[in-house]
Amino acid sequence: MATPFFAGLAVAAAALAGRYGIQAWQAFKARPPKPRMRKFYDGGFQPTMTRREAALILGVRENATAEKVKEQHRKVMVANHPDAGGSHYLASKINEAKDVMLGKTKGSGSAF
Repeated sequence: MATPFFAGLAVAAAALAGRYGIQAWQAFKARPPKPRMRKFYDGGFQPTMTRREAALILGVRENATAEKVKEQHRKVMVANHPDAGGSHYLASKINEAKDVMLGKTKGSGSAF
């Protein structure tokens, strides 16, 4: 007598779980797509490099330590070094960004 009752209860539980699963899947498919890449800085370089622009180029915060700035400068320069096929212009801007972040600016900045 108890076996048909438990069988019915199991069928009802499976039906409710299936209904919930279908509703969750439809809600998941209906959400707006999320961009998979982060947003990059729009625009070119400023005439005189600011601390904010230097931090964006190196990928650090404006109040980053000198060690963090040097570490990030090395990583970015390895990827963009002119001897490895990178641009001389970008390399000069990366070096200028390091100088701005470390407080070693002199003159107007880039050689280009």
